[in-house]
Amino acid sequence: MTRSDLVEALATRFAQLTHRDAEFAVKAILDAMGDALVKGHRIEIRGFGSFSVNRRAPRIGRNPRSGESVMIPEKRVPHFKPGKALREAVDAKTAEILGQAPRQND
Repeated sequence: MTRSDLVEALATRFAQLTHRDAEFAVKAILDAMGDALVKGHRIEIRGFGSFSVNRRAPRIGRNPRSGESVMIPEKRVPHFKPGKALREAVDAKTAEILGQAPRQND
């Protein structure tokens, strides 16, 4: 699903929203989430998952063309961890599509 698909789905689901209003709503939500992650905050949406920022330590890599060692600096990268409800829904739907019984957690 792309951003425009999300806008279209929102506009279709809520008839009182114009396409432009749906576009502004999606943009506002994504901008707010991006700003929070840039500031280092964690975002948690119950039943869906959580977004956080992970640190990748500096390391030594290799230039594939020359084989020369290259220092790769520390990075901060966004990370998504799906919630239990989302994981179970995806697992159940995948099992349904493949014609298998969903796995049971012990």
